[in-house]
Amino acid sequence: MLSNIIKNNKEQRKVFVFGSGDNDKSYCNSAGWELSPIEEADLIVARGTFTINDGSTVISKKEEEEKYWKVMESALIKAAERKVPMLVCNPDKVRPDAGLPPMPGAIGDTYERFLWTTHCAPLGDMDELGARTYVKRVGKPFQEVYDIALQSCEGDVSSAIMIGDALETDVTGGNRVGCTTLWVIRDGIHGKDVEEKGAEGVVNEFNANSDFTYAYGENVFPEYVVDSFRL
Repeated sequence: MLSNIIKNNKEQRKVFVFGSGDNDKSYCNSAGWELSPIEEADLIVARGTFTINDGSTVISKKEEEEKYWKVMESALIKAAERKVPMLVCNPDKVRPDAGLPPMPGAIGDTYERFLWTTHCAPLGDMDELGARTYVKRVGKPFQEVYDIALQSCEGDVSSAIMIGDALETDVTGGNRVGCTTLWVIRDGIHGKDVEEKGAEGVVNEFNANSDFTYAYGENVFPEYVVDSFRL
């Protein structure tokens, strides 16, 4: 869907950005896209969770948090009505800071729900899988990033190891492509849960609810588990 937009809208490349606040405009302009209001956008880019940029106004979550959330909800509702596709540049849903703040993947999840609820029966024919086709995620655990990373392996993924702290992105992605996985449990997003439930308990709980994750109903299992990763 996104490739068709890029090919067919060469004179209309208008994008609405959920940004990092760091060169969001130049990031899009360098790819030939012009920032625009959500009402005119052909594409939404979610590359951060700190700012909202429509080309004329930048709303900072740090400076105007209440307004930030209101504008985000309004923009996603308007976009869902028009079925504007979204590109998520970082599929992570939380980052390992205090309180596990949201990442762009969480914006993608919210938008999928808005798409589905706006166009589901009896008013429309969209289901959850259909909504998912409007949100393209680039990064772990999705295939494209592994295709690039594993080029040097010449097809032998057994020589690669996926190291990370997140079951939903790191371990899921590693399992899916068939490489070895090493799960870091203390220095990451599962640290508190591991202290309370143990590593096995956290994995079992994740698998029991994997329908609602990037595992899409599959069970995931790390081959190795370490407390911390230090060079």
